[in-house]
Amino acid sequence: MQAQDILNGFDTISPALPNHDYLIQSKPLNIKFGADPSAADLHLGHAVILTKLRQLQDLGHHIQFIIGDFTARIGDPTGKSETRKPISESQIQKNAQTYQDQVFKILNKSQTTVYFNSEWLAKLSSSDLIRLSACSTVARMLERDDFKKRFKNNQSISIHEFLYPLLQGYDSVVLNSDIELGGTDQTFNLLMGRQLQKEYGHKTQQHIMTLPLLEGLDGHQKMSKSLQNHICILDPPNDMYGKLLSIPDPLITRYFQLLTQTPQQEIKAMSDAMTSGKTNPKHLKERLACDIVSQYHSEDAANTAKEEFNRIFSQKDTPSDMPEITLPSPPPTLSALIYSEQIIASKKEIIRLFKQGAISINGEKIQDPNHLLSPSPQTLKIGKRRFYKLIPSS
Repeated sequence: MQAQDILNGFDTISPALPNHDYLIQSKPLNIKFGADPSAADLHLGHAVILTKLRQLQDLGHHIQFIIGDFTARIGDPTGKSETRKPISESQIQKNAQTYQDQVFKILNKSQTTVYFNSEWLAKLSSSDLIRLSACSTVARMLERDDFKKRFKNNQSISIHEFLYPLLQGYDSVVLNSDIELGGTDQTFNLLMGRQLQKEYGHKTQQHIMTLPLLEGLDGHQKMSKSLQNHICILDPPNDMYGKLLSIPDPLITRYFQLLTQTPQQEIKAMSDAMTSGKTNPKHLKERLACDIVSQYHSEDAANTAKEEFNRIFSQKDTPSDMPEITLPSPPPTLSALIYSEQIIASKKEIIRLFKQGAISINGEKIQDPNHLLSPSPQTLKIGKRRFYKLIPSS
């Protein structure tokens, strides 16, 4: 992949790179990316940046991957209308381990150094924090859109939230990063890193490169676990494949650009072919799904997922391999079973799915949450892609 193909995906590069050959120079650059372990699973929205980092590794550069175990204690206030609830230390450490397992599905481990920012942030003295805080002003902090809205609406802003961008920016001071990548929603935090490098006497400051936020399965809002419109990096192949085939047609080329190694010229040809009607969008979705499932699992897993999807949805069949649930005796109501087995963790969500007719037994839609299960083998289907085999207890 050429340097220009890599640059095509970015929303902002500030300041502009010195020249077009900057990314293909002989000297490897230190490129920073940080993520707070505030949740266990990374999704394809995170993978947008990870994919770009891998492309930069292919040009010979080194990735500084920061796990924000210290900053996670504050919580990134970006886009939040209220102070985040603190996360326990044990949960932070557990999530941090899963992050390492997931990022190396994309990044080259030999060209990546993993840091925990508690290594230096936990050692800051009171004097250090005073000096760091003196590098910015309240007026500057209130330029952030989220803080500005909360201040205008008389919603509280805790002092420690102002520390978040300063501490994240201080990571760049410690690591002497040449470039930092992030989503467009992270622009303020990334610029803070550049400002702090200058304040702490660095002769040159990092370039910041931002990438657009990936829309989720609904086609409108950014991909988010809380919005239930996400695809997890660790999703099983069949689930990942099926979800990718459900994306709205206008997102096809965007997903190709942000999540795959497909050259820009080829993506443009896809767009032109769809616009002219020469290509069925479904065929491009199948290629996209195979590409992404192959990336996170294997080519064989992608081919198997495609065959299974066609068998279930084209031939109206059921999966050949379904999770089994043993029915207690006497059998419970259907909603009680779904909740007790943690198939769906929210009772409100279960009721919503019943109302939508998204739950069926042996192909028959069930809209009564109190439907009493019979003590016989049955197939439970939830939504379009989740199947379970219900086995009576012996």
